[in-house]
Amino acid sequence: MKRSILALLALALLLPVSTRAADWPTKEGDFIARDVTFKSGETLAEVRLHYTTLGTPHRDAKGRIDNAVMVLHGTGGSGKNFLVPVFADELYGPGQPLDIGKTFVILPDNIGHGGSSKPSDGLRMAFPHYDYDDMVALQHRLLVEGLGVTRLKLILGTSMGCMHAFVWGETYPGFAERLAPFACNTVALAGRNRMWRKMAIDAIKADPAWMNGNYTTQPIAGIRAAADLQIIAGANPIALQAQYPTREAADKVLEQSFARMTSAYEANDALYYLDASRDYDPSPGLEKITVPVLWVNSADDFINPPELGLAERMVKRMPMARFVLIPASVETRGHGTHTSARFWKTDLAKLLSQ
Repeated sequence: MKRSILALLALALLLPVSTRAADWPTKEGDFIARDVTFKSGETLAEVRLHYTTLGTPHRDAKGRIDNAVMVLHGTGGSGKNFLVPVFADELYGPGQPLDIGKTFVILPDNIGHGGSSKPSDGLRMAFPHYDYDDMVALQHRLLVEGLGVTRLKLILGTSMGCMHAFVWGETYPGFAERLAPFACNTVALAGRNRMWRKMAIDAIKADPAWMNGNYTTQPIAGIRAAADLQIIAGANPIALQAQYPTREAADKVLEQSFARMTSAYEANDALYYLDASRDYDPSPGLEKITVPVLWVNSADDFINPPELGLAERMVKRMPMARFVLIPASVETRGHGTHTSARFWKTDLAKLLSQ
């Protein structure tokens, strides 16, 4: 199962946990969005959007699905990220916040990811240069045209999905009754966050084996540099120091983590999904988000460092938003804390009761 690159390194570097896909009753499908025009002006006659679902849709007296929840994955991942035990076993069971006996859970693979259309399908660098607005627009088409969902009880998003949740709140106000964005900020993706992404992009492009995207074997030197950057960006320094206190231990886990990460990499796909955040900036329109919001970041997140103080300021501009900062510890997972539901499950239950 291909996971988010950052979620994968969190599982590889931090506390030992099962990474087995939970044995949940899932269904998978594909929706074909036709005649898609991207913000760049580029077009595709067809875009395939793969998705996984759990639970059964319930219809109200007017025939509308009224129990749907959408969960949005992070950069480089897929909807199947949310079948790992640290997420699924905490949320999908009887009496849990996303009890699939009552809830219809939708796990899309975004364009450029998982089983959906992506550069590596054949177009390579001729694939349209999608951004977050394009991705959210396609998610909307999947729901409305593909699944017949015109209202959501909740959008929960992690990392890139966190940013998508804010885009949803402004682009389609009220479509989701609640938002749960985990591990992101609501300003232009700039500063260090943009820098490490650009470093990873440049590393791949600088590898002679990349050949402007026309490689026959993966540009492994570029991928290694990009993977190393993402290991630093996603890790929890407190846990790493506690668990790997010697040079030998640190070197060994780094090599193991690199091996896992590179197996999940496809260079052209990575270039696209790392750059898709280039014009993200929901800050001008936050007042449009009037539904209840649970915004969770973690104090050990290199990508969204708490010392910037951004969330504490921005949350005040959304009338029903609440911000929670999870303290760093040897048990948190850096940026990947967003997928460990035990850290925020109680807060999610409170949001769903509103």
